[in-house]
Amino acid sequence: MGCVCCKFPSSLSDGGKKIKRKRRKNATADEFSEVIPIPSHDFKLECAALTRRGYYPDTPNKDNQDCFCIKTSIQGNPNVHIFGVFDGHGHSGKQCSNFVKNRLIEILSSDETLLEDPVKAYNSAFSTTNNELHDNPDIDDSMSGTTAITVLVINDKLYVANVGDSRAVISVKPDHQGRIVSQDLSDDQTPYRNDECERVKECGARVLSVDQVEGLKDPSVQSWGDEESSGSDPPRLWMQNAMYPGTAFTRSVGDSLAEKIGVMAVPEVSVTQLTHNHPFFVLASDGVFEFLSSQTVVDMVDRYMDPRGACSAVVAESYKSWLEHENRTDDITIIVVHVNGLINSGGEAGGSGGQPPPLRPDVSPQQSEMYGSVASDFS
Repeated sequence: MGCVCCKFPSSLSDGGKKIKRKRRKNATADEFSEVIPIPSHDFKLECAALTRRGYYPDTPNKDNQDCFCIKTSIQGNPNVHIFGVFDGHGHSGKQCSNFVKNRLIEILSSDETLLEDPVKAYNSAFSTTNNELHDNPDIDDSMSGTTAITVLVINDKLYVANVGDSRAVISVKPDHQGRIVSQDLSDDQTPYRNDECERVKECGARVLSVDQVEGLKDPSVQSWGDEESSGSDPPRLWMQNAMYPGTAFTRSVGDSLAEKIGVMAVPEVSVTQLTHNHPFFVLASDGVFEFLSSQTVVDMVDRYMDPRGACSAVVAESYKSWLEHENRTDDITIIVVHVNGLINSGGEAGGSGGQPPPLRPDVSPQQSEMYGSVASDFS
């Protein structure tokens, strides 16, 4: 697997297990995992993350533009944690994804309204981060940027904020002990969605596939099927009378030129109450979901007791699927989080209202941070 460059302080959350690092022989690889206790509801999150640089035969030295972060005990609170996957694109994609990873989490962590109104805090953090990226003299984000999928855990609730086409998925264990099923926690923001397609058109975007732009297909046919069956020629956004930017997503952080035709950094935020019927959740870049459905990913993760094994299996299968369909692969990043020991069913401690339940003020462990990006190739 890939060389993951992360930084860790010496202290982890109170009661947590030290992050495991494992380097395989004959491969530049690191694997990471951590156990995160949630004192307010007496359960634990066991997580692992893995990112793999794509295979690019024409540009063998291309950087991995994906990165991820895991930050625990936000604002010193042992019940508040955040997970994020960031998928950069364009010439400055790596710089964009790393900048957004760092600033977004920093802004959220310092927002005094985070626990009172997570949705408001999310919107403010994305807006501020986007503006700061535009204003950064060291990063050209005119035609570069990043998508972002983040999961904020507050007690037994998940606040999921999405910008772009990465995805968060949770597993649901049926009451009748049937097959485990997937439930998307985010909706991919692409022109396949009618609402997003119409929104960017109203902002002046042309929505066409590459074949339509090049005259190989009729541009008046504004139907592209769906992401699961469309193949490798998705609808993209173009300026009027121009052959750029060609983004296959309708929201991102950065992409200052694409903002003129409706691409924006406003997240869609969903709220999910964790219950004992939710064994795990997953965050991943579109390098995973390009050829694997949410259900396929959930089925694969469900086969592994250890989230590290699940990460490795999904990344390997994604890589294989890319090469079966194309002569290259995308960068691939995944975080798997197991939910262990949660006994509530949504109507007990924590409730299901719009505001998070009170947090325990009597425990203030030090923070743990796990930030990842890839620096080298794979064997």
